[in-house]
Amino acid sequence: MTKKLAMAVAALALALPGTGSAQVKIGFINSITGPEAPIGENLTNGVDMAVEDLKKQGVSVTIVKQDDTGKPQVAMSAMEQLATGDEVAAVVGPYTSATANAVAKLAQQYKVPQVVPAAAKEEITKQGYDWVFRLNAPAHQYAQSLIDAALTFGKPKSIAFIYESTDFGASVATAGKDYAQKKGLKIVADEAYQKGAPDYRSTLTKIKAQNPDLVFMVSYVADAILLMRQSREVGLKPQAFLGGGAGFDTAQFESEKDISNLVYSVTQWTPESSKAATAFADRYKAKYGKKPTYHAACAYAAMMIVGETAAKNGGDRKKIRDALANGSWTGIMGKVDFETYEGFTNQNKLVMPVIQYQGGKSETVFPKEAAQKKAVYPFPGWK
Repeated sequence: MTKKLAMAVAALALALPGTGSAQVKIGFINSITGPEAPIGENLTNGVDMAVEDLKKQGVSVTIVKQDDTGKPQVAMSAMEQLATGDEVAAVVGPYTSATANAVAKLAQQYKVPQVVPAAAKEEITKQGYDWVFRLNAPAHQYAQSLIDAALTFGKPKSIAFIYESTDFGASVATAGKDYAQKKGLKIVADEAYQKGAPDYRSTLTKIKAQNPDLVFMVSYVADAILLMRQSREVGLKPQAFLGGGAGFDTAQFESEKDISNLVYSVTQWTPESSKAATAFADRYKAKYGKKPTYHAACAYAAMMIVGETAAKNGGDRKKIRDALANGSWTGIMGKVDFETYEGFTNQNKLVMPVIQYQGGKSETVFPKEAAQKKAVYPFPGWK
């Protein structure tokens, strides 16, 4: 069964014949406050746009929003409330890997369909949970896309890893180290850090002494900016800086032109990927005054899918779960199909493109078939 969503460029909405004025209640757990709030805002915006589009098609969605503040325990309390108090039909979120993984256990326990829009930890969909679905690509694909891009553009021999010691950071870095070794890259540094620290210069200086060809960083937005600022201060100059999505694929990072220029980042989505994606990006920018990140696009697509599915199944959790497991959708994220493969359960397969910031703008540079601009490699040094 194939369902089309967001195919009309103007409406960017899903056609839902026969739904009439269907009403559904859906939970949304997100980092509304706390250190990840800047990225959480993008998810909220995407969800709000989806609710608008569903309403145009006769589906009235009541969103019950819960702020997890980026903390797993808070997220679990939010899920308890949504599942047993608010009795929502399904849940979208949370954002971070730690919170999404914590909530997944409860989604399975309470038999509430959960669609994760943007959390990358491998284990989230590797625990055999049949009530948990993930739209975005998992951690190993972040690492593979970035390393494959670097090996395509040049001939690096060594790589250094610096990453926050969170579920997300550790998961992407572990996948990166495994893949780097398979590709014959020598790992010359493996540095985990506590996120939110005021100074990373001593760690970056240690990495500089190893003279790595590639520096692979995994951070949320505040640390991504600080790490690059301090990399410039200490004179760290690899052939390429590789940013593992998250904070490196945000408007805040892009706007820091003096330190973001020529940095690579992997992403779940680009506005250039389809006409529908471009139209969504244009509409988002007109509404919010900034371009959407992949977080906004993933959240939009997740809410459109959940809203449609909940409406067509009368808010029945079991029927929604079955429909999510057996359905497929096409929209701004391309084809979405929750599959079971290679140890994953209900995991959407998504090819992650690589962008590079060039002249204050993100440009898709890999893979070749998706590239909009030629990559600048190697990194020429700091101005």
